[in-house]
Amino acid sequence: MPAGHSPSVRGRQLISELKRLREAAQLIQSEVAKQLDWHPTKVFRIETGRNSPHPNDVRGLLDLYGVTDPKEREGLIQLAREARKHGWWYSYRDILPSQYQVYIGLESEAASIRNFELAAVPGLLQTEDYTRALIGSGPQELDPGEIERRVEVRMTRQKVLEASDRPQLWAILDEAVLRRPVGGAHVLRTQLRHLLDASQQAKTTIQVVPFQRGAHPGMIGPFVLLGFSDPSDLDVVYMETIAGNLYVDESAEVGHYATAFHHLMAEALNVKETRDMLNAAMHELE
Repeated sequence: MPAGHSPSVRGRQLISELKRLREAAQLIQSEVAKQLDWHPTKVFRIETGRNSPHPNDVRGLLDLYGVTDPKEREGLIQLAREARKHGWWYSYRDILPSQYQVYIGLESEAASIRNFELAAVPGLLQTEDYTRALIGSGPQELDPGEIERRVEVRMTRQKVLEASDRPQLWAILDEAVLRRPVGGAHVLRTQLRHLLDASQQAKTTIQVVPFQRGAHPGMIGPFVLLGFSDPSDLDVVYMETIAGNLYVDESAEVGHYATAFHHLMAEALNVKETRDMLNAAMHELE
């Protein structure tokens, strides 16, 4: 994994601070744009992450907001510089939706990743053949070359789990994930072996919610809850849909997902029982 901070994380920090300073200055977005002679939507686009502000834009905002402390100003301008840098995934920008690129950046700096999956193995725990079969059967019609590049992206993402400061990964899977033969029986069996091996690594926890539990909080759909070590970085919930990827970062809404994940932990088999189920599912495929 290339060293350095994720531009997505730096961008979130910058946006949060610029919005706080604007509100402290008791200015609305349209007033800021007017005073700086900007397009009326420019401040909105900056504060929603649609545009990464140039350091000179940040200087103008800080002047308007009355920020004079040299250390604070330089810190925010440096954040702007870092937010405009490109991560390793930039070279795949032609095949990756911009929202997914943002997710990769956030994932690369997360301290904790809590992932519930209803139908497929989480991306960070997929084997290459499983990923290839999954992407090839997705809602988009992709040519072989594009499929392979997307497989490369997912395999590169997994390097985050090899870092010395790797995140804590807690994955909860519906039993359907273990039963659906993505890529065929051989591919699934290899995938289950990979999950079993991963479950014995430090900082990785895998649980399965068995069919016999009946209805559970995750049946509404899969989600990922990212947590960060810096207290100023709020947790983020990420969800994938056919129409596009969604983010939730309002603390009250994120709290609902955190509660759902907590209930799923209680509904799921414990670690040992999960390993037993993985072993049994593998043997059934022999």
